[in-house]
Amino acid sequence: MKKILSILVALTVLLTLGACGTSEEKEKSSGDNEKTTKLVVGASTVPHAEILEKAKPILKEKGIDLEIKTFTDYVLPNKALDSKELDANYFQHIPYLNAQIKEFGYDFVSAGGIHIEPIGVYSKKYKSLKDLPNGAHLIMSNSVADHGRLLSLLEAQGLIKLKEGIDKTKAEVKDVVENPKNLKFDANYEAKLLPQIYNNNEGDAVLINSNYAIDAGLNPVKDSIAIEDENSPYVNVIAVRKGDENKEAIKTLVEVLHSKEIQDWILEKYKGAVVPVSE
Repeated sequence: MKKILSILVALTVLLTLGACGTSEEKEKSSGDNEKTTKLVVGASTVPHAEILEKAKPILKEKGIDLEIKTFTDYVLPNKALDSKELDANYFQHIPYLNAQIKEFGYDFVSAGGIHIEPIGVYSKKYKSLKDLPNGAHLIMSNSVADHGRLLSLLEAQGLIKLKEGIDKTKAEVKDVVENPKNLKFDANYEAKLLPQIYNNNEGDAVLINSNYAIDAGLNPVKDSIAIEDENSPYVNVIAVRKGDENKEAIKTLVEVLHSKEIQDWILEKYKGAVVPVSE
């Protein structure tokens, strides 16, 4: 009987110690999980997702597990952010963000500007804008938020003149008051289709956003016949739901993207086709 009791006591002690050990392991595991914050960011494939991939290991060291979801259009990333499928998105410039907020009532803000993608004019038929003939057919994005940018570029190159006193980021074709070459503007295509239209040699010139140009294997600096300069106001931003810009993980993401390591990499990688901003 004493032998049986001794065995039962020993088993009880072992089970108790085993239970304590499991509890400590769980606490340790739980503690580790608390040190890592998951951040889901939607991005265009090029250059946004590439830049985020470069930042990913740096963020990991800072306790942020970055998940990147890629998009090939300009509509779904904001819908996904609004429905809380994303913590942030990185694909759009400020005028487009403001236009989307106005159109859809999104409660979004910019958590920080990261880079500028100078927009370019491409042509397989002409080597400069000055060579464009009278009545030249210019193809551009159907995104109204891009029209002011495209028209401002043409005005800067001396091809057109826009109405005095307007906000040029919101300019439309109807705001063109001088058009000496009688240029014809065709804005019936999605931005992502423009590289294909250029490759098909359609129109006399095609105005293409740099992210789509790079994605299609074009070099905006070398292949365009005209390109925006570094003074462009079209800064690409990290967009978040209002209030989330103050979250530590979001602030850390922006800080890392502003770091010298990432900015130097952007300059080296894209050779001026993507220009980083520090704030």
